[in-house]
Amino acid sequence: MRNALVITDSNVSRLHKLDAAKTFPDKGFDGTHLLVLPAGEETKSVKYLSQIYETLVELNYTRSDAIIAFGGGVIGDLAGFAASTFMRGIELIHVPTTLLAMIDSSLGGKTAINLPSGKNLVGTFYDAQTTHIDTNYLSTLPPKVFSDGMAEAIKHACIADASLFQALEKGDFSMEYLIAKNREIKEAFVQLDPQDKGERMKLNFGHTIGHAVEQYGDFSRYTHGEAVAIGMYAVTLASERNGMTAKGSAERVKNVLIKYNLPYELEIPPSIFEKTILLDKKTSGDSINIIFLEEIGKSSIKKMLKHSLLSFFQGARDE
Repeated sequence: MRNALVITDSNVSRLHKLDAAKTFPDKGFDGTHLLVLPAGEETKSVKYLSQIYETLVELNYTRSDAIIAFGGGVIGDLAGFAASTFMRGIELIHVPTTLLAMIDSSLGGKTAINLPSGKNLVGTFYDAQTTHIDTNYLSTLPPKVFSDGMAEAIKHACIADASLFQALEKGDFSMEYLIAKNREIKEAFVQLDPQDKGERMKLNFGHTIGHAVEQYGDFSRYTHGEAVAIGMYAVTLASERNGMTAKGSAERVKNVLIKYNLPYELEIPPSIFEKTILLDKKTSGDSINIIFLEEIGKSSIKKMLKHSLLSFFQGARDE
């Protein structure tokens, strides 16, 4: 007997069902079990990770079985972490149901859970053996969730593809093109830097401020995409005002965020911002790596001293 545990959330389970044996006939699954977890960022925690482990044990799962992450980025990160650690690793399959998961979180092998002190502070690198993409799932997405995915597409365009950015500005693209192009960009960074120690760090554009914004909002006021959107504009505004980025870049970023119903204003108080940002995984000793744009479609990594962060980001608030 070879079984698959489908891990999903309460939102997805109301809209979609997944039969592992029918969806993956080549995998030889005999049965499908289902674990439905609460929807939301709070689920990416030790509490629900433990629930997954206990479910796997109760169902007598072994290393010959599999976990299917059926949902968005939260489910993908959490189920991926469970798969990477249960019995030191069992097969992981991604079935992303959001645009964000299709073009970002289901790629690259990053898994994680949050701690009360910060986002994604515990995690592993663990590649899915299979990723199954079906754009029909996108038709059921609430507008806010779709916009989250567009934030990631904007990020990829900002750091690596000026022509994609222009297509986003014009709104002239098909969904198939958007998904394929963004997966191509993400995969290129992953292949170049699998362990996220060099060029792949550019994929964190907007995330340093974004994670601080998420934590400030107690992981509920802002979605991940909204927080990253705020972060992208803030760092571009700051770097442009500090002479590091081509003039006009911040305005273009701001306008494309508005076009896809994403926020851009940084409202987090400086004192809370400083405390949160120093927990960021990109910190090393007395410095932190900041990803900024030289121009739209071209990005760089700059190591900055921690004590200079507040003065640098003083220019990150719109006037």
